[in-house]
Amino acid sequence: MTAGQPQTPVAEVSAAALGRLMPMFLWLGAQGEIRAVGPTLAKVCGSSLGLVGQPFAEHFTITSPHHATVPTTMRALAGKRLHLTPRREPGTGLRGLAVPVGPAAQGGVLFNLSFGVGIAEAVRDHGLTDTDFAPTELAMELLYLQEAKAAVMSELLALNARLQTAQRAAEAQALSDPLTGLANRRALERELARTAAETARGGASFALAHIDLDHFKAVNDTLGHAAGDHVLIHVADVLRAEARRSDLVARVGGDEFVLLLRGAIDLAVLQALGERVITRLEAPFAYEGAPCRISASIGIALSQCYDPPDAERMATDADAALYAAKRGGRGRCIVLGQGAPRAASSLAAAAAAPPSA
Repeated sequence: MTAGQPQTPVAEVSAAALGRLMPMFLWLGAQGEIRAVGPTLAKVCGSSLGLVGQPFAEHFTITSPHHATVPTTMRALAGKRLHLTPRREPGTGLRGLAVPVGPAAQGGVLFNLSFGVGIAEAVRDHGLTDTDFAPTELAMELLYLQEAKAAVMSELLALNARLQTAQRAAEAQALSDPLTGLANRRALERELARTAAETARGGASFALAHIDLDHFKAVNDTLGHAAGDHVLIHVADVLRAEARRSDLVARVGGDEFVLLLRGAIDLAVLQALGERVITRLEAPFAYEGAPCRISASIGIALSQCYDPPDAERMATDADAALYAAKRGGRGRCIVLGQGAPRAASSLAAAAAAPPSA
């Protein structure tokens, strides 16, 4: 129908038929009384029988436009968008269109309403299903798509979390010793290089302690490799207990361990630490009833003895001090620092031929 053409009246439509076509309709009489309500709107409001015959203003509030408060005014707003809320469900917003019905003198108004962008909340809050919407309504299809998208996004997030967890586990495995759970040589080299670089830029000093077990080979040969593994795990536990949270404990070889001691510069404290570790390792312990007797030789180098700190030189010097301790009778700790030999060359004679463990 084009503009200016007279409107042709159509056959009367029953409330039931309107309910099928427009489940959210609201029909008002000339005095603003509710004459009929669509089944879905009735479900949202509580009951259709309780609404019919009641004044519109007792059950609904028009939120936009604000001046449309009576049916006669609503007839003047035919074709314009309206927003209203049920008084019993103020959290449910409705939007729609009002058109006049019947002769102008009778003042009837017909609303066709919807939930607009709040459809997902309305479906959830009021338990609506596909049958509560008109067959031509695409709302449920859109909701299904939204739910499918949400499910896919949830699965993608879960998959991403699993991948990140697996990646972290793989990285941790690549940087740890499988037997003891300590850091491995790769992890030590990375942390040592980073710590030395930080110290060179003015960060805290650090110490590097090389530890080699004494008499470990005898335990391995006498009691077997299982006993040897038991000893290594015991050593790892001792070193963890002596290390601070900021320190790094690493196993870098069969019976070789390293402590990266951050912020450690006191020679007496380091000497006491080394002797305490040796004492704890020499304490008797058993494997399946058989005694395991070991000790350790320790060499320690301090970063403040190098300008700039040199991780490779420190490792070489700590290793030389360790073998000097072995040559000196095993079960000893040598700390390189002020007033003590500071270079591997000064210990070369003592460490030239390292004894067997």
